[in-house]
Amino acid sequence: MYLCIVNHDGEIMAHKNLPTEPEAFLKLIEPYREDIVVGVECVFLWYWLADLCADEGIPFILGHALYMKAIHGGKAKNDKVDSEKISRMSRGGMFPMAYVYPRKMRADRDLLRRRCFFVRKRAELLAHIQNTNSQYNLKPIGRRLDRKKNREGVGEHFPLPGVRKSVEADIQLLDYYDIVIKDLENYIKRMTKTHNPHAYYLLQSVDGIGPILAMTIIYEIEDIKRFPRVQNFSSYARLVKCSRGSAGKIHGFGGGKVGNVHLKWAFSAATALLLRGNPRGQQYLARLEKKHGKGKALSIIGARLGRAVYFMLQRGEPFDREKFYAS
Repeated sequence: MYLCIVNHDGEIMAHKNLPTEPEAFLKLIEPYREDIVVGVECVFLWYWLADLCADEGIPFILGHALYMKAIHGGKAKNDKVDSEKISRMSRGGMFPMAYVYPRKMRADRDLLRRRCFFVRKRAELLAHIQNTNSQYNLKPIGRRLDRKKNREGVGEHFPLPGVRKSVEADIQLLDYYDIVIKDLENYIKRMTKTHNPHAYYLLQSVDGIGPILAMTIIYEIEDIKRFPRVQNFSSYARLVKCSRGSAGKIHGFGGGKVGNVHLKWAFSAATALLLRGNPRGQQYLARLEKKHGKGKALSIIGARLGRAVYFMLQRGEPFDREKFYAS
């Protein structure tokens, strides 16, 4: 890793490529320990350095990777150049801060994200079986294969031996994914009840939010108090778009991919589940569709759901359906 130390006058005190080891890092910064702040770009390997600085009592700041790219983009880019520019941004007050997720919940949050990865792989296997059935123009299987009890004898539906073997391999993997995913869910559920049991049950009072979405929201937010306003939370969850304008005129919207993709998924899924089999929710959607169209109406409900969750967690109050559906 490249490390660059700049003093208050802008002079480079050290600029060196180091082994990625705690001992080498601590040895180099030793002469400057009394008045040093460590800044790191938010890429996937910042955990160990943040934990080391916390253990050593060294101030640590994390830089938003996307915003840093916009600030220090230049003709030449490599680790050496980047390390110096990060140091100078810290000195000049141009360092775009990102949230340093606390150590106590970080591993469980990453495990929950890993569970989503396994669920997507499981969905790919289910889609492959259905696509294979369509590829050979066979009769519909007629069963929900996401349920284990319906998978028995599915391979016999395919007459060709090679195709049957391929489908049976998918079935075997599906059975194993079911075991792994269920085990992960049970473990994360136990940990969630340890970290924040009140929020876990509070969120499930919302129409459309079950145990998995509740755990996702809890672990991606960590502490609702880090968002001073509901607007900050809505922006972080990708529930609103940012306008782009000049001279008092709006020329478009952007920033749709800036924020937490996992929270965006959670609120999108919650919106769909809220409307499923919910006559009152469907009436609310129909009322919004007349004015805004279907796509924007769904976005409005998702943003409204995000606002409701924000105030629920801030106040410790359950979901108020009357207030949510009020026009």
